[in-house]
Amino acid sequence: MATNDKINNRRGLKNVLIARFSAIGDVAMTIPVVYSACRCYPDVNFYLITRPSMTSIFINAPKNLKLIGVDVKEEYKGLMGMRRLLNELRKEYSIDAFVDLHDVLRTHMLRLLCHMHRIPTARINKGRGGKRALTRRRNKVMLPLTSSIARYRETFFRLGLPIQEQFNGLFGGEVADSSMFSEITAPKAADDIWIGIAPFAKHKGKIYPPELMEKVIADLSQIVHAKIFLFGGGKEEQEILGSWAQKYERVVSLADKRYGFPAEMALMSHLDVMVSMDSANMHLASLVGTTVVSIWGATHPYCGFKGWRQNEGNMIQLPMTCRPCSVFGNKPCHRGDYQCLAGIPSQVVIDKIRSLVIHD
Repeated sequence: MATNDKINNRRGLKNVLIARFSAIGDVAMTIPVVYSACRCYPDVNFYLITRPSMTSIFINAPKNLKLIGVDVKEEYKGLMGMRRLLNELRKEYSIDAFVDLHDVLRTHMLRLLCHMHRIPTARINKGRGGKRALTRRRNKVMLPLTSSIARYRETFFRLGLPIQEQFNGLFGGEVADSSMFSEITAPKAADDIWIGIAPFAKHKGKIYPPELMEKVIADLSQIVHAKIFLFGGGKEEQEILGSWAQKYERVVSLADKRYGFPAEMALMSHLDVMVSMDSANMHLASLVGTTVVSIWGATHPYCGFKGWRQNEGNMIQLPMTCRPCSVFGNKPCHRGDYQCLAGIPSQVVIDKIRSLVIHD
């Protein structure tokens, strides 16, 4: 790779700043591209700024990637905060280029400040027009859009850093050492079937009705040698998942404790299947090479947010003309009944999962 690296890095960049704040899933989708960039350009130092809570997602990061947690709500708030942040980064790391993988107001500020210092920049093209055409109520243009991962890769290309994929999962295509999740459960036995279920998302338009998901869990808990791990976070989620764990055998809720991303993702790598909404856990499980069954409602894979290397045959969704009505699932249902989710029979989900974990 050494010769190609020198040719491709035509600007002779040495210290590249990368920014991506916001949702866990969006940050997770940067990993295949950022890790590949680091491996394609081993002589370049990459500095990724994100929210402090996101840095632990970057398991087994390349040596030339430094993760920097930044509090953009308090410590580095507003234009003056961004100015101080960039000055500190330039002083400590001699930043000579900026890759904006977010394209929001605070990263606009960073780009403007970089221009003032003659630092080359490149920003992501989010394809907002295409997303509006895909999600509008009438005259939808039902065409798949460029994936977010591809958009991240294109941003590096515009800066003069073409990338070849050099990523094979956070654990290199293998499962994690079981010691990483020893606080959660004992190692997996040879005949065990481990199923992960992450039934919640940030917005209602992406959540499969809990009463239907409970039917799924009730059925799967009857599988011989099956163990079900429930992933979630908020207080209400903890209560629901905790009640399911008490009600059904061999069901464990992870929501009532904070094991951290590395432990939970290590566990995910040992799962036979992860069942998730269009949410962060879909992306985290995908990044550790686990088969994902994803359930889609108000959103749609066409928007470009499907998990890394996710199998389209394992995506469960209804062919409704009103879908997708939202990119993020945060808009009220036009129909008022969220039929896109409520209309998916629990047996369809059960059958898909069983087909993946039970082999005659």
